[in-house]
Amino acid sequence: MLARSSTLVPESRRFPFDSLPSADLVVDATYEGGTRGNAGDDPLHQLLRCGIGGGFRARSRLKGTGYQFVALYSDLSDNDWPDVLDSELGRFTYYGDNKRPGSELHQTKRGGNRLLAGAFGQLHSGPRAEIPPFLIFTKGLKGRDVVFRGVAVPGAPALPPTEDLVAVWRSNAGQRFQNYRAVFTVLDIPKVSRAWIDELLLDVVSGPSAPEAWLKFHQRGVYRPLTALRTKHRLRAEQLPVANDRQMIRAIIDHFPNPYDFERCASLIWELHASRVQYEATRPTRDGGRDAFGGYFIGPESDPIRVEFVLEAKRYDMRNAVGVKELARLISRTRNRIFGVLVTTSFLHEQAYQELKADGHPIIVIAARDIVDILRSKGIGDVQAVRSWLAREFPTVEEESMMAPPCEFAPSSEAR
Repeated sequence: MLARSSTLVPESRRFPFDSLPSADLVVDATYEGGTRGNAGDDPLHQLLRCGIGGGFRARSRLKGTGYQFVALYSDLSDNDWPDVLDSELGRFTYYGDNKRPGSELHQTKRGGNRLLAGAFGQLHSGPRAEIPPFLIFTKGLKGRDVVFRGVAVPGAPALPPTEDLVAVWRSNAGQRFQNYRAVFTVLDIPKVSRAWIDELLLDVVSGPSAPEAWLKFHQRGVYRPLTALRTKHRLRAEQLPVANDRQMIRAIIDHFPNPYDFERCASLIWELHASRVQYEATRPTRDGGRDAFGGYFIGPESDPIRVEFVLEAKRYDMRNAVGVKELARLISRTRNRIFGVLVTTSFLHEQAYQELKADGHPIIVIAARDIVDILRSKGIGDVQAVRSWLAREFPTVEEESMMAPPCEFAPSSEAR
């Protein structure tokens, strides 16, 4: 499933600023910021007695080294460093704090990357008991409000040690630098009691008020993720990018004035997401789209299983929906253990999406917002980066002629 990075969250419960020192932490609840207009309005400081500002808010232990807990904050809107909360898998992908050239990977102002390296090192080589709980917060809908997203721990089930903490290279103004991409598991802890917070503040991480899912990980290394399978279709607003990201999709639409040509781009977008893809053939269709046929490989690399798929590409303006008719054509091809992939620069109409979910058709929908998320996960984070990617992967005739080396004149044998 595709991860979602929207900042829109349901306000199932709100805690006023004055109540925060005694409040429990409830998943998806909003914790209000103050209204005085200064740094004291920070709700996390009021709620957890931790530092003010920044993505890493670690509280050191009263005795010895290490941390009582770490509050991780993200507004989920950084184009270059896209933190992502995947509610369906119970995973949180978080980038470290070396986001600009000029510093070594671990030499950051708040020491966030060094903290990540220590926690993931303890996960893989011990002692695991030294790993603190990570409390995840994201930006609320107004002011300084924050939303609690859960208790997280380093790593994820079945994710190898080489993939849960990765140092990625980026460049800025011609300078290269590294930052961490860390994957956490959000544990199945719907509510953190104030009693456990008080125990943490006394260096008691596995006391009588500690949640069961935390104890299972802390004592035995067992992950019990908080998963929330989507049962309803996505609305139009959930399929379209936020206003600041729409130029990325517009760049793709403009690059392919002929809708037939978008199929190549759609196929590559699916491959960027799925990785182990092999294409066999393509053919045009009457409605201006194209089908791509191929296989998606799952299982060990030494002996994978090939699962057949058919891909439909729809280069539509973001105001125009992919409707029931277009979806029916793709559904008709998902037979005999074949699944479908719809890639569109727009969105799937509500009626079509409802029928898709109700009937349980094996169709993956990659809408405009998903395209933005996929590209951003590969370091293509703004409209200029998208245009450069398009020019490199799908050059126009003019661009190809500019890139071609000049031809040298070779006289014929008659001329010689």
